[in-house]
Amino acid sequence: MSGDKIDILARQAVFGNDQEKNQAYKKIWNLARQQGAVPASINGFYLARGKGKLPLDFTVPAINIRGLTYDFAQVIFKLAKAKKVGAFILEIARSEIKYTDQSPQEYVAVVLAAAVKSGFAGPVFIQGDHFQLKPGKEGELDKIKKLIKESVGAGFYNIDIDASTLVDYSQKRVDLQQKTNYFLTAQIAQYTRSLQPKGVEISLGGEIGHIGGKNSTVGELAAFMKGFQQSYPKGLIGLSKISVQTGTHHGGVVLPDGTLAKVAVDFGTLKSLARAARKYGMAGTVQHGASTLPEDYFCQFPLSAAVEVHLATEFQNIIFNHPAFPKTLLAKIYAWIDQNLATERKPGKTDTQFHYELRKKAWGAFKRECWDLPAGIKQPILTQLAKKISFLFKELNVENTKEMVEKFVKIK
Repeated sequence: MSGDKIDILARQAVFGNDQEKNQAYKKIWNLARQQGAVPASINGFYLARGKGKLPLDFTVPAINIRGLTYDFAQVIFKLAKAKKVGAFILEIARSEIKYTDQSPQEYVAVVLAAAVKSGFAGPVFIQGDHFQLKPGKEGELDKIKKLIKESVGAGFYNIDIDASTLVDYSQKRVDLQQKTNYFLTAQIAQYTRSLQPKGVEISLGGEIGHIGGKNSTVGELAAFMKGFQQSYPKGLIGLSKISVQTGTHHGGVVLPDGTLAKVAVDFGTLKSLARAARKYGMAGTVQHGASTLPEDYFCQFPLSAAVEVHLATEFQNIIFNHPAFPKTLLAKIYAWIDQNLATERKPGKTDTQFHYELRKKAWGAFKRECWDLPAGIKQPILTQLAKKISFLFKELNVENTKEMVEKFVKIK
């Protein structure tokens, strides 16, 4: 198929009416499958690592794409193809689905269209990141189940269950602190398994520490896993990884002048937790909130045996802060934030801090305007994104992992 035709289908999948969207979803899915770019689960690859069949010296980048999705995904696929990278994930969180206005079906369609346009062939790992239960909200379990059903149906074969928000630190015993977390994680994991398409074993992740909170401990991991295993049906494949907290914050910590505070990541704790996770057959630990860390930190993740690292905000920063991004459009975005998100402004925050922390929520409102930016404006931004992705592939040691991935992940 010509580049122009796949461009049209990708746009139709996003901005068409319901009938046009559904037609585009089906056409893109079929074209991707014909090319060999197939939504897949990374579960077999991760469990092989958990069994000692793979080295521990790589960390899989899980990349959240909030905006310019079609263009940015092409950057990633082209680099993956050139550098023979098979171990990478494209993901979107529950909260991002809402504020970026990207349904699971749309996200899968646009990602696969980008794979087609880039000539990529191989497993495409699409992940639901932070499918998180919100504390104090009614009907949360039903909402998560509904989202998972929709996501699996769309081609999300990797799901991160996050009930860490329900950890109760008022309890003195660690097992009681983690009880609601492990019980609901087991319940949601079992439900997700019931939705699996034939021949697919979905990769499932749990989370023991809320990102931005206190650092996780080996005792918490052990308490969570013991409770999870007791609450989960025997014989059913469980979790492939576990997310922990080691000192990071989502989006980084922005100072009043807009610069980011230096964050101390406890790589020793990360390594100890990864070792503990492998005792339960999992591939290792997952690090969230890492994209804005100093560049010299990233080589530490493979050295700490982290199996996966989640990356989001820095890509957004590259786009919005780039000299090529229209100043008039950025001003419109900030004006929209001032008008629509004023109630979310925390006391004492400067305008710079407020806009930085909330601009992620403007992606949906300005999706069409960003999509329609001229190629001359997009290209220098995409070039800088490509430099970042290339750096991450190298530092996380996932170059030349395509053959290794395809040994343990069979696409049908």
